[in-house]
Amino acid sequence: MKWILRSLGAWMLAGFYLTAAAQEKFVPLKYGDMEQWVVRTIHESGIIGGEDKTLYEIGPNQSITGNDPYTNLGGSPWGTSNVMAKVMGVVKTNNTVYRDQRPGGGHCVRMETHIEKVKVLGMMNISVLAAGSIFLGDMKEPITGTKEGVQAMNWGIPYHERPYALRYDYRVHCSGEPSRIRLTGFSKRGVVSGSDKAVTVLLLQKRSEDAQGQITARRVGTLVVTYSQSTDGWVNEATYPILYGDITSHPDYNEELMGLRKEDYARNSKGEMVPVVETGWARADEVPTHLLLQFSSSHGGAYVGTPGNTFWVDNVGLVTR
Repeated sequence: MKWILRSLGAWMLAGFYLTAAAQEKFVPLKYGDMEQWVVRTIHESGIIGGEDKTLYEIGPNQSITGNDPYTNLGGSPWGTSNVMAKVMGVVKTNNTVYRDQRPGGGHCVRMETHIEKVKVLGMMNISVLAAGSIFLGDMKEPITGTKEGVQAMNWGIPYHERPYALRYDYRVHCSGEPSRIRLTGFSKRGVVSGSDKAVTVLLLQKRSEDAQGQITARRVGTLVVTYSQSTDGWVNEATYPILYGDITSHPDYNEELMGLRKEDYARNSKGEMVPVVETGWARADEVPTHLLLQFSSSHGGAYVGTPGNTFWVDNVGLVTR
């Protein structure tokens, strides 16, 4: 009799897991298969060489030539760290995100951390550490100064679902350096302790906007994944569950990476870029108003990282149950 009960219990448990797996649904994000790209040709100012530079944006297949500010095309929800800057009248580009080929066919996105330099005798001599990143949102162009980069990033898209997990394919190359550098453009090079990591950040927020256009938010869902070691080729269908509600007591909670944020920006209903200040944790059962997602080749914030860190991503989507 005990043997029959144990067998019956095992059969019921297996049936439960099979049912749960069958109920899972993968919902691709628009253009998240990284097969379509906008290819931009920007002519940099003659004073710095006058070269034509190529910038890649995630969106419908087309080519654009000209120094016009870019806005997302074809309903693409993706912004990138590839930007056209115009500082002191000098047009310069930054390209840290690339369309890349996957072994066996198809495309993916490749994000790289590097140092971007611009030198004009008697005018400017700037070196900036730039990480490659893609995110849900858009970037305001042209960038007019190194301090404007973060404020030009409209991070997040309207979203009212409660997904179970994030899923994507990835590959990582880490530089192996024991420390990172900080290069902001005008200050001296600084050293930041700790090795560089590629990072994935997903946040679900419930936002509110007051009469003055200021935005506050409560955190509904959180997911942060870091990669500190190079992979041996591609990892396919990596799936990471989203944590809901106040996660400060969760064993995986990391204050630096998962804590409430106050330095992100978004475009308000008046068309102005304003800070988004997270004021607290939402209940675990609340429905969000916005989805924030970013993949980056470095994890230390603006102007911090290690040149050579590289992060490939493909087939991005959400898992629902």
